[in-house]
Amino acid sequence: MKADIFTTRILILDDDPFILKLLMRMLANMGFSSVICCENGVDALKLLDDVATRPDLILLDLNMPGMDGIEFVRHLVERKFSGSLILVSGEDERMLRTTEKLVQAHRIPILGYLQKPVQPESLRMLLMKLDVPSSMRSGERNTRKIYDADTIRTAIDSGQLINYYQPKVRVDTGVIAGVEALVRWHHPVDGMVYPDQFIGVAEENGLIGRLTHTVLSRAFIQAKVWQQSGYELKVAVNVSMDNLTSLDFQDAVVRLAAEAEILPGKIVLEITESQLMGDVRVSLEILTRLRLKRFHLSIDDFGTGHSSLTQLRDIPFDELKIDQGFVHRASGDETLRAIYDASLALAKQLNMEAVAEGVEDREDWELLRQTGCDLAQGNFISRPMPAEALGEWMEKWHVRIEAESLVSPKAGKAL
Repeated sequence: MKADIFTTRILILDDDPFILKLLMRMLANMGFSSVICCENGVDALKLLDDVATRPDLILLDLNMPGMDGIEFVRHLVERKFSGSLILVSGEDERMLRTTEKLVQAHRIPILGYLQKPVQPESLRMLLMKLDVPSSMRSGERNTRKIYDADTIRTAIDSGQLINYYQPKVRVDTGVIAGVEALVRWHHPVDGMVYPDQFIGVAEENGLIGRLTHTVLSRAFIQAKVWQQSGYELKVAVNVSMDNLTSLDFQDAVVRLAAEAEILPGKIVLEITESQLMGDVRVSLEILTRLRLKRFHLSIDDFGTGHSSLTQLRDIPFDELKIDQGFVHRASGDETLRAIYDASLALAKQLNMEAVAEGVEDREDWELLRQTGCDLAQGNFISRPMPAEALGEWMEKWHVRIEAESLVSPKAGKAL
């Protein structure tokens, strides 16, 4: 257990006295001594209003008489609760997952959920996430810096933006098939800055075209370097909807590829489907012309927008990326599994390569193997890395494939 079990204050809120005693005993056996129980939401809120008894973690039942768990969460938001939650309920998986999304939408840290009857090991695994005090995590999130347009413009012009690359591997053989370029900002004072802190501002202030041009240019040059080193990789780059509103974009992509002396067939342009809403006449022309030039087109985050099937009908994509929200934990969740299966089947029926994003653990990987998904991407395989780290990672990955039996023995021999 990584958490400081001697100082972590825990509140258990459940209307069933037996459950309260059971959970308290489990927590005591794990070393947590500062535990308070409540049978109703009103009494629990009084504890939150007192600094001396305010908990760091709440184990929350959903279905209670009077104030239910959903209403209680709203009161937590009003009180700016900075601790964490674990949902504990007899409700079905879909109800728990929906409530988890609601809590996340309210920006309250949630460690996960447990179905009754609670198993001690399942509780222990969630409590392992208490490695950092919840108040500190909340403070970090609330003070997350967002940069203004002038600062971002300077970063682009001065070369502070760099590309990191996350591998995509073939599920059947483990062979690396390509990488996705992910922009990072090496800020001279703040260090590593991630895209969610500046991409939105760049889009709102007309800077996304210059930013994308920088990412594309560096990705194409790096693709050529890898090609000269004997690596046959496809390099994927994310494309903003703002790029797809200018007919000059197609010519710029073709020119950059020619300057880098990289074949269009080695480039994948990933378009998030929600970006393709509205008037798509210009974007249709651009994407169709790029496809004619033999650039590959990928529909990213499939299933998260509003017109997925319409875009598949109208645009000549040849790759479908199943969103990470439908991949991770899908092996044990009927709803996620149904969406994952449907997405994979659709890709196969349309003769598209399927890429599963968000592969976080061995269970996710095994699901892909069992269902015949083409490509996998996620932290289980590798986190994004600088270009120069790819060679060393590939050597370690080949060792992992054999050591962990990640592919069938026959496929492993082909590496």
